[in-house]
Amino acid sequence: MPHAESVLAQLRARLTATTRVAVLSGAGISAASGVPTFRGGPDSLWEQERPQDLATPEAFHRDPDKVWRWYDWRRGLVAACRPNPGHAALVSLEALTADVTILTQNVDGLHQRAGSRRVIEYHGSLWTVRCTACGREARDERVPLPLPPRCGACGGLLRPGVVWFGEPIDPQVRREAADAAAGCDVFLVVGTSGVVHPAAGLAGIAKQAGARVAEFNLEPGGLGGWVDDFVPGGAETTLPQLLSAR
Repeated sequence: MPHAESVLAQLRARLTATTRVAVLSGAGISAASGVPTFRGGPDSLWEQERPQDLATPEAFHRDPDKVWRWYDWRRGLVAACRPNPGHAALVSLEALTADVTILTQNVDGLHQRAGSRRVIEYHGSLWTVRCTACGREARDERVPLPLPPRCGACGGLLRPGVVWFGEPIDPQVRREAADAAAGCDVFLVVGTSGVVHPAAGLAGIAKQAGARVAEFNLEPGGLGGWVDDFVPGGAETTLPQLLSAR
């Protein structure tokens, strides 16, 4: 396997003023910011709860107060986190290349807080709320929220604007993400296992369209033959190194 320095230098040489870049990001890029895992640590109030029992339409229908308490807790933890050098490196990439599109599986909003201009939130956002009655969607970054939150337009019960287990990806989001993958020259996979579909399939779309696919991860994920280059390590270290590589 080529040394990481050599791989980074070759990738850096591809990043020119005409290069179009798409980035598929996952939980690994936010780890250095202190964003907790889905359930939190061993001392968490929610340690005994399985995400599959809370992040579902059925759970919300059964006990919306409980689901909202969990999401309000998560929002509070994420609000205290800050973008890290990995996020910042992707913002800096915009100054070097023709176009950078972030296709994130994360719901924490850290790419936007870092300054990335084009972010497609594949699985929604913790900071979006959607009315279960009228369908109105809005940003709401209050921490904590008044629970249960109600729609300012119709008074209906709001739900978190995220994709729950058993729900499909929004068709428009899926199309925009696929278009970005198919239209890029370099596709970066950053901090994701590559096993959650349909997001994982975006790397295949990029590869089949002729893009160079590079994975930045602690260890190789599940993308198999789609990956041309692998850069080991935390994204907070390796992405800044990409920009400085010669």
